[in-house]
Amino acid sequence: MLDEIASQPDCWRRAAAIAADAARALPADGERVAVVGCGTSWFMAQSYAARREAAGKGVTDAFAASEMPLTREYDRLVAISRSGTTTEVLELLHQLPPSVPSVLLTGIHDAPMAPLAGDTIVLDFADERSVVQTRFATTALALLRASLGEDLTAAADDAATAIAEPLPLPVDSTEQVTFLGRGWTVGLANEAALKCREAATFWTESYPAMEYRHGPISITGPNRATWVFGIPPEGLAAQVADTGGTFVESGLDPMADLVRAQRFAIAVATHRGQDPDHPRHLTRSVILNP
Repeated sequence: MLDEIASQPDCWRRAAAIAADAARALPADGERVAVVGCGTSWFMAQSYAARREAAGKGVTDAFAASEMPLTREYDRLVAISRSGTTTEVLELLHQLPPSVPSVLLTGIHDAPMAPLAGDTIVLDFADERSVVQTRFATTALALLRASLGEDLTAAADDAATAIAEPLPLPVDSTEQVTFLGRGWTVGLANEAALKCREAATFWTESYPAMEYRHGPISITGPNRATWVFGIPPEGLAAQVADTGGTFVESGLDPMADLVRAQRFAIAVATHRGQDPDHPRHLTRSVILNP
């Protein structure tokens, strides 16, 4: 994971460089789009969907692949699957009406689900050996952001900063973290929380930032932290301070701030004597029995 995390700035630059070629398969402006995935890929779908719709490119919904309502009408489906084998995504592509164009973002050539998708974009340079996803997920999101016309130069530079700078929280005394986001960064908050749970079996939660004060703030206190991706709501830092908790924010691109959270997850796992590359009960891909 450490090597894969460190490679992300270069992976994002490569993704941005191929975005123009990939654009023919990706959603056009004005299309009504569904984006699906499972686990980490679902959270990247959430971020892209919010980013695309906020950019005025068209209605964009994100679903866990098992929960997409087939009764809704969409102009295109975007599926994200690192392994290209995830059962729920495979089943959804089987059920998708032939009239709906689809594109698969995957990390491997000859992915089993590729024949079911109209187009396939292979990010093999971002594929991973670790069970826990880091660079594939962010590289897929980098490609999708670049396809919206975004310049990712600053984001990649910020990722290099996030790799080099000290972690914002001590791993030996932090007992809980709540990750928060707004708009497209809600997906990043969800993913940061998942990374800590997967890699380190560490107690994390995630919420839209404005929802945090509607109950979840009650778990915050000394030796616990609230980590916000992007610009925090006004007054939130002071409210967290009142609980005795630690407030974490960053001026980095939020996707680069996720890199810091990935590093924190590894650091906690290492401190606990756990192997973040091979977390318990997890495999590289979830393939369910028929």
